[in-house]
Amino acid sequence: MSSAYTTLISVPELQALMDSGRPRMVFDCSFDLMHPSSGSVQYLEAHIPGAVHADLDRDLSAKHGAPGAGGVIVAAEGDEPASGGRHPLPHRERFASWLSSIGFANDMQAVVYDRNGANYCGRLWWMLKWAGHDAVAVLDGGLQAWQAAGLPVASGEEPAHFQSNFRLGTPLRELVTAEQVQARLGQPGQTIVDARATPRFRGEVEPLDPVAGHIPGALNRPFAQNLGPDGRFKPADQLRAEFDALLQGRPAHSVVHQCGSGVSAVPNLLAMEVAGLGTSGLFAGSWSEWCSDASRPVERG
Repeated sequence: MSSAYTTLISVPELQALMDSGRPRMVFDCSFDLMHPSSGSVQYLEAHIPGAVHADLDRDLSAKHGAPGAGGVIVAAEGDEPASGGRHPLPHRERFASWLSSIGFANDMQAVVYDRNGANYCGRLWWMLKWAGHDAVAVLDGGLQAWQAAGLPVASGEEPAHFQSNFRLGTPLRELVTAEQVQARLGQPGQTIVDARATPRFRGEVEPLDPVAGHIPGALNRPFAQNLGPDGRFKPADQLRAEFDALLQGRPAHSVVHQCGSGVSAVPNLLAMEVAGLGTSGLFAGSWSEWCSDASRPVERG
């Protein structure tokens, strides 16, 4: 696809894309971790006209079954996940089936947004890259930026699309497993960047997982630090300076991003790409998978 948007797209650029008639699909990924049903409610109340709702639990995670060891959700039979943790990735084939069911095709530009500081829409951005689809961008500033520009929103359900046949391609982003992270601990070829809030990283509080702390040697960059006061990503040069200060000479290509369950880590990954630092890995199981095995080391402070 020529002139594809692959990282961020601004509100005026999205307007122009919608006016152009080019094949596209806009996704509303609004969600609330503490109130999982509220994302659907918010979508029905207001969304960009024509947007499809993508729910973190229902569409972007392996189907939930019963809680297993350490409170980690075990996927339903026949839907074994591609990663561990509280929001396990579905296998690429199931993700492709969902994309086909909603009418998303390989020639489309995808635009993803939420009203949560790019926390949840980044998951779909990364998953499409993982599925081999490069033409996907995050709406900079989210729904708030769209509304601030005085643009209309729709309410209620949108008409269904005809089913397509989305074809998987070679993964464009690296999925890193817990075993790989553990095998590379302390080696210069791996730099863990943890996107959780600093009190959780230090192990001072832990509202969601059974163990507090972080992966030994990890660096901390809360994902909200990527946004400015206007809710948009900071300029590329500012992001680069901040990541250079964080990494302190460690190579950018060595970075593996993680958080609690692999969702809020993606804004850090995206910010590094916006900054021109290239692609990096995602440990999708993140802390929720890491701490579910008592044999894995934990660091606090």
